[in-house]
Amino acid sequence: MDIIESTAALAAFCQKQAHADYITVDTEFMRDKTYWPQLCLVQIAGPEDAAIVDPLASGMDLAPLLALMADRAVLKVFHAARQDIEIFVNLTGAVPAPLFDTQVAAMVCGFGDAVSYETLAGKLAGAHIDKSSRFTDWAHRPLTERQLQYALTDVVPLRTVYEKLAQRLAKTNRAHWLGEEMAVLTDLATYRLDPQEAWRRFKLRTGNRKMLALVRELAAWRETAAQQRNLPRNRLLRDESILEIAAHAPANVPDLARTRGLGRNFAEGKLGAELLAAVKRASALPESDYPQPPPRREPPPGIAPLVDLLRVLLKLRAEENDVAQKLVADSEDLEMIAADDAAPVRALQGWRAELFGKDALDLKHGRLALTAAGKRIKLVRLAASEAAQ
Repeated sequence: MDIIESTAALAAFCQKQAHADYITVDTEFMRDKTYWPQLCLVQIAGPEDAAIVDPLASGMDLAPLLALMADRAVLKVFHAARQDIEIFVNLTGAVPAPLFDTQVAAMVCGFGDAVSYETLAGKLAGAHIDKSSRFTDWAHRPLTERQLQYALTDVVPLRTVYEKLAQRLAKTNRAHWLGEEMAVLTDLATYRLDPQEAWRRFKLRTGNRKMLALVRELAAWRETAAQQRNLPRNRLLRDESILEIAAHAPANVPDLARTRGLGRNFAEGKLGAELLAAVKRASALPESDYPQPPPRREPPPGIAPLVDLLRVLLKLRAEENDVAQKLVADSEDLEMIAADDAAPVRALQGWRAELFGKDALDLKHGRLALTAAGKRIKLVRLAASEAAQ
């Protein structure tokens, strides 16, 4: 087992991988006590060898690794990559490229929605993944042999998983499907949360625009304060406290101290002063600067049976084409298609339209029917005269 604990060893390993067509990558990190994830391990496997990089080793400089992650001649393969990519974005300000996510590829290849790495490793690589070390303390040193073995199993079988998925994509001519799905993962904006947009994370049921302005200002303050102090946002101030403060708009320390879960010590301290300043800023805004409430989309009455028919069609077309249903359309997409032929959903665009969207509109307008043949559902194309009846 190759454990890299020096910059020189890391540079030598990365130089060797720079000649590989691809590398598989995984990370272990801790973030239960911090806003930013603390990188504790990086596991890398090339086609021939694998290593564990210890970022916490004394004197370690990750520059050779970060250069490899930016090398566009080497494909970086992850499974469920989003959190791993976030770490590298925090370190470099850029998304590793080019990128391949085996969880996304597996959806394209018919392995179901959000398939686990354990499932893929078992089915495609014949590997048994012991996940009992997943939630251990990765920042503690020395690491145990069991932790290190676990860490390597996250990248070694991943080589076979990637190769077999790549073969399936080539055989089925679906590589461009994957490209569309990877667009979100490779977009830097995915990993950059504007504090002024943090309020959109809340599930708000109010149309009171002044209260929304308060939620926006308070959420922005919390996001910035959490980043500056490197603390989890809910450890600084819980969501329900933000909503309560926004509802009552306290103007002074005694009023703020009455907020459930805060208390006088918080209200009288620096955080309390900053919170009251945020409330004051939001309260002083003109009505024209209040945010608009998130749009509420109410499906037309009586549409539920049509949505159910579309759901059956979706399941049928997904099974016929060996692709995950969720990748094609979700329940909200089906409701929007049932209500509007020109609904702005991906299911009516590109390959999804060919696989499902066009049939969905034909079913909606009586040009297509569903019928049973024994235990199977069949599609029946209807002539124009039949559709008009």
